[in-house]
Amino acid sequence: MNRYYYDLHIHSCLSPCADNDNTPNNIAGMAVLNGLNIVALTDHNSCKNCPAFFAAAKKQGIVPVAGMELTTSEDIHAVCLFEELDDAMAFDGYLQNRRTLIPNRTDIFGDQLIMDENDEVTGTELHFLSNATDISIEEAPSVVREYRGVCYPAHIDREANGIIAALGVFPETLDCVCAEVRDIEKLPELRERFPVLKEKRIVVSSDAHYLWDIRDKSAYFELDDEPYSGAKIRHELFRILRGDL
Repeated sequence: MNRYYYDLHIHSCLSPCADNDNTPNNIAGMAVLNGLNIVALTDHNSCKNCPAFFAAAKKQGIVPVAGMELTTSEDIHAVCLFEELDDAMAFDGYLQNRRTLIPNRTDIFGDQLIMDENDEVTGTELHFLSNATDISIEEAPSVVREYRGVCYPAHIDREANGIIAALGVFPETLDCVCAEVRDIEKLPELRERFPVLKEKRIVVSSDAHYLWDIRDKSAYFELDDEPYSGAKIRHELFRILRGDL
């Protein structure tokens, strides 16, 4: 067992509100500088920069995780993570039929850049990515599970697009093992208000939209890494996120 420092919520230049300097290679490089071992790319309602990120992470020697930040029909943000890149891309394809397609205003929201492993622009997402899908927060975990992924509410300690701010409660019926916070110091107060959170595994991640927002070497998981491989580390991480450990 060894400690693996992580940040499981980072946006690339594909997300409309993220900086164009958040390229796959820059994110991987910053993760190394910050002492991280496992990093997830989680753009708004898209996984299209995950293949490039996997290649960039391999060059830097960190373990990549493919994901997205799903916007539910209630305008709640949920982190969706996938052990296998192919499953993430399959979910990305499925989600296109559940999005509301509104043309992106690049002058307001940004360019939404799709990149290859060399940080070359290969395309742009023409429709605004951050708006709500027609998937509810109650439905989201089961839909993501169909693609062998895990789903949990993002930044529950934040007003904007947090589940508690949107609903006024953390639903006891929500079928998720984890919940995410940005500021771990807010967790005791949240658990006091919503005792169901005492039963949830708390993931501490940055929701970084700029390179300098990526977490440093603080939050970690203890993972079995023998015999070592990136796939082994990712599998052990998902055993925790699924509640198998």
